[in-house]
Amino acid sequence: MKISLVVLVLNEVNGLRQIMPTIGRDWVNQILIVDGGSTDGSIEWCEANGYQVMRQKRRGIRHGYIEAMEHITGDAMITFSPDGNSLVESIPAMAAKLREGWDMVIASRYLPPAKSQDDDLVTGFGNWLFTGTVNRLHGGNYTDAMVILRGYRKQIFFDLDLHREESYVPYERICFTTMGIEPLLSVRAAKRKLKVTELAFDEPPRVGGGTRKLQVIRWGAAYYLQFIRELWCWK
Repeated sequence: MKISLVVLVLNEVNGLRQIMPTIGRDWVNQILIVDGGSTDGSIEWCEANGYQVMRQKRRGIRHGYIEAMEHITGDAMITFSPDGNSLVESIPAMAAKLREGWDMVIASRYLPPAKSQDDDLVTGFGNWLFTGTVNRLHGGNYTDAMVILRGYRKQIFFDLDLHREESYVPYERICFTTMGIEPLLSVRAAKRKLKVTELAFDEPPRVGGGTRKLQVIRWGAAYYLQFIRELWCWK
């Protein structure tokens, strides 16, 4: 199995400088930088250090995923954030699990003994609420349904219709936002009863005290609407 590491970037030059040199290039078959419109030198640093860079045409993290698919050469992909929240040592561990035959492997922040050092009261409660909702409504068995740090077979993205606009647009229009794909991936993987496992990995603080790019209220409302409508709108 060929595995691609997909690194999602938006003004992350400090994290890139600190974290990317610690990732073994022989751990995976491809490292693809997906840039969402950085203006801080992130693109230039990646190119100068020999990384393959894909520049998004449309802003928003889900558009980054969709546009990246044609550039991803692996049979499976691991999605990684270089802001310090994602532990580098999770990469070979998830790659090994994917090669064992799991459809999806999640690096859970809440599977004991792991913990998040980045959560505050709002995000901690939100992650608990959303994960519990996915489990109760859609038959999941997750401790962390929301995290970016995970690996999965590339074909799942298409099998679960994660590339289709109608999977997101109704909620984005109501909540005036652009959504990510991880919550819906968790929901539809549970509905399809895919082979999913979790590994416990801490979530450290961001490098250099970087700021979150979360839209807590708008994303939270959009995801909750999505979870509820998934009860009847996708089989």
